[in-house]
Amino acid sequence: MKKARTEKDVLGELDVPADAYWGINTQRAIENFQISGLRFSQRFILSLAKVKKACLLSNMESGDLDEGLGNAVLQAVDEMLDEKRFLDQFPIDVFQTGSGTQTNMNMNEVLANRANEILGHPKGMKSPVHPNDHINKGQSSNDVIPTAMHLAAMDAITVDLLPSIETLIQALEQKTKQFEGIVKVGRTHLQDAVPIPLSTEFEVYRQQFDAVSKALHSALDELTVIPIGGTALGTGLNAPNGFAERVTKHLSDLAGRPIKINPVKAEGIASHSKLVAMSGTLRQLALACIKMANDVRWMGSGPRAGLGELLLPQNEPGSSIMPGKINPTQAEALIQVSLQVMGNDSTIALAEGFGSMLDLNVTKPVMIMNLLDSIRILSNGIKSFVKHCLEGLKANTNHIELQLEQNLMIVTRLTPIIGYDKASEVAKAAHSSGKTIRETLLDMKLEIDGDLGEILDPTKMV
Repeated sequence: MKKARTEKDVLGELDVPADAYWGINTQRAIENFQISGLRFSQRFILSLAKVKKACLLSNMESGDLDEGLGNAVLQAVDEMLDEKRFLDQFPIDVFQTGSGTQTNMNMNEVLANRANEILGHPKGMKSPVHPNDHINKGQSSNDVIPTAMHLAAMDAITVDLLPSIETLIQALEQKTKQFEGIVKVGRTHLQDAVPIPLSTEFEVYRQQFDAVSKALHSALDELTVIPIGGTALGTGLNAPNGFAERVTKHLSDLAGRPIKINPVKAEGIASHSKLVAMSGTLRQLALACIKMANDVRWMGSGPRAGLGELLLPQNEPGSSIMPGKINPTQAEALIQVSLQVMGNDSTIALAEGFGSMLDLNVTKPVMIMNLLDSIRILSNGIKSFVKHCLEGLKANTNHIELQLEQNLMIVTRLTPIIGYDKASEVAKAAHSSGKTIRETLLDMKLEIDGDLGEILDPTKMV
């Protein structure tokens, strides 16, 4: 360590970098949790700062915090929220205590040291502003961290994910209109089936994402319920009277949406079922993304030996050895994103199951890390897929028409006329000879009531 200051706590003395705004609690955590190199995201740190600001304003309003000290802390937290200062002062590994106590104390120490600096005192003295007695007044890591978790998730979904999904839905609506009138071979079990409009397949995707969007809004409402004011176990020990009500009022202003107190604060501390539910909705979104991306790469397979129904944008060379090869890279990227999200969801579910022990869930950091990661990569993955793949998709109409002419399953239209068994004979004969259904019917000299061209017109089958 270069220049250092010596700080003291109940466990003894420890050197802290002289220019660091964190203190001895944070320094111990840096040394004790050198595990992954992963840090909490900026979004989570800023959400935690909003919680601290709301608590600070509450304590100042009730007279539980000296105005002079409070104003110094308010300046410090506003510097962080408005100017994005001190965000490099949160070095603790995500894999730490399951309550997030180390990161809560990290925030307490940064705000206290900056407030003391503003008041003309050196960092590291815990005076006149103390990280526990003043910054953490009326709080516990057990209620502060889950509240910050909810705020961070709500912000990520509102700012990033929902706009990405809306962009995707709009792009799918445009493709549906663009592909109207194009009838193609339908497929079940990866085998030829009766005809289907290409636009209908894209309507399927849009419908799935519409449903996910509605589910996200519902899950988002659930996250507005927070356990702040419950302190350690939900009983509110050491929280001033009216603290939770004042804090939620300020958090509503800071979050830009109504925030509500959990009627059973202990529930929001001992369990994080609302975050699990949100992760489950993200899993639903990931599955819809996989469905769409898989279909697009199947329909775009080829160009000569695959289905070849869609022409994919040519974004980059697809092979280091095969000249001229173009791959469905955006579809593959979105599938990988979705697989990661499903893995994150499994971690979150297991964290809820194994972490919710008695009166405290002790896997809070890994839960919010994975949830925010899922939101981030889904938001970016969807935007990338829309911009670099979906918007540039074109229908290969000549190839679609050729396949449709060769489709054996249009024989299904004859079932009500000649019966299932006879229609099966026609299909089998056509497949053996390599001829079309129309040609086979003529060869078999089957008498069909009505205009054969009209009956076998694929556009009349949809």
